[in-house]
Amino acid sequence: MPIIASNFKTNHTRKSTNDFISSINEYLKSNDIKSEVYVFPTATSLNDFDTVKNLTVGTQNAYYTEKGSFTGEIGTQQLDEFGIKTILIGHSERRHILGESQEEIAKKYEFYKALGYTIIYCIGEPLEVKESGLENTLEYIYEQFVGIDTNYENLILAYEPVWAIGTGVTATNDDIKNVHTAIKEKIDKPLLYGGSVKVNNVREICEIPNVDGALIGTASWIKEDFIQIIDNTKDL
Repeated sequence: MPIIASNFKTNHTRKSTNDFISSINEYLKSNDIKSEVYVFPTATSLNDFDTVKNLTVGTQNAYYTEKGSFTGEIGTQQLDEFGIKTILIGHSERRHILGESQEEIAKKYEFYKALGYTIIYCIGEPLEVKESGLENTLEYIYEQFVGIDTNYENLILAYEPVWAIGTGVTATNDDIKNVHTAIKEKIDKPLLYGGSVKVNNVREICEIPNVDGALIGTASWIKEDFIQIIDNTKDL
């Protein structure tokens, strides 16, 4: 069964998130869908959602702390209130826009690993690296594993080429196959693809060898579209 994940980024309200998750939950339950589905709302929309076993709500980000004086951040005290035990770490927007270093990312990873969280760990390269060839691309990606325990049992990887996120440009099937195959040879963990995944291409992408599902941004924010994405891949 594929893993299908929706990253809301800075979108949706508390009310619309509740409606979204309720609708996805009802669809999964009514149709006996077995796919593993994750939704990552904004921090202000986290709640104690009552969902079927294969629908997990996680946090897009949190600091490596229980609580403390970290303005604008949340820690495990806030996550525990809602039973959240899943986190995205290393997303390219955290790295490239918000300036998270590999050292900071590794600290966050170690902290949440020690607590047994399911971690979706994101990796990917910018356009200039991609254009310099596969060997340089892989070298760049492997640097994003510095300080990361890739043997961690609750680890899911997500390969997201930075140049394909929100641009409408999707990596070719060969691009995806080459990178996914190389990573899977080194690290035997579920590996999702992310980067301009849409309703009409998600099945084809998930059929590529060594692609275990998709981490989706823009195309997943309308609940009907996300349901269609899950439906299009449910039998893989």
